[in-house]
Amino acid sequence: FKTHDDRLVVFRIRDYLQRFNRSADILCIPNTDVDQVQAGLFKLLELDKRFLPGKLGTSIYIRPFIIATDPFVGVRCSNTFKLFIILSPSGTYYAEGFNPVGIRVEDKYVRAVPGGIGEAKTPANYAASLRAQIEAKHDGYSQVLWLDGVERKYIEEVGTSNIFFKINDELITPALNGSILGGITRRTVLELARAWGMKVSERQISIDEVFAAHENGTLQEAFASGTAAVISPVGELSWKNKKLIINNNKTGPTAQKFFDEIAGIQYGTLPDSHGWVNTVTKL
Repeated sequence: FKTHDDRLVVFRIRDYLQRFNRSADILCIPNTDVDQVQAGLFKLLELDKRFLPGKLGTSIYIRPFIIATDPFVGVRCSNTFKLFIILSPSGTYYAEGFNPVGIRVEDKYVRAVPGGIGEAKTPANYAASLRAQIEAKHDGYSQVLWLDGVERKYIEEVGTSNIFFKINDELITPALNGSILGGITRRTVLELARAWGMKVSERQISIDEVFAAHENGTLQEAFASGTAAVISPVGELSWKNKKLIINNNKTGPTAQKFFDEIAGIQYGTLPDSHGWVNTVTKL
């Protein structure tokens, strides 16, 4: 990110690199040295800093890859790997405003199952989501809300993001269960919420509970959290031919507060009292 005082900074970079290693563990790939990768990344950012967009809301998206390189045809763990990092200048995610999205609850397809690789950051999990995503977009929805792969009733995550509900002044998000990717933005939201004194629960939550909360008037807000969008307000949920409108399809104050705080820290307009930001270089 480019800060208001012309610094190039990264956000929670060690947490992202440690999650990278956790995903590697799940896929039988050796861990990388976090200090070494961070040092190499900082050199790459210094080299390519001229490509960092200057407008507020823009950034450089950092994507590390590790791939097997054994010259072998067959199914087994590789003995050799290649690590590389791609930097992509990214435009403003909310170019047309911070508006709520409509989401379809998916009860036909599943993204991941217990005992699988759902908690890993790997292309296989994105591939598993594509058919449902295409069908949802065809029906006019921005994203898919995934349910568990066994009973098809417990909420897991939304698209490529984690999901939060504010019900009766309690912030609820599904507990990490092995089939949900633990987002760094999710962790940030939870840490901020607890620091602000909010009532927070990481637990199993069913889609029936969410619709019941809407019926009895206690469902106040819903939003997703992720690296690219930071916070995405949810204004509509569709499930089994039923639709519910959340907070009159308007961005709620809780989602707005989290977005303003996290984006403010990332772009340097708010103080970083948590030590989440590292300065790479002056611009």
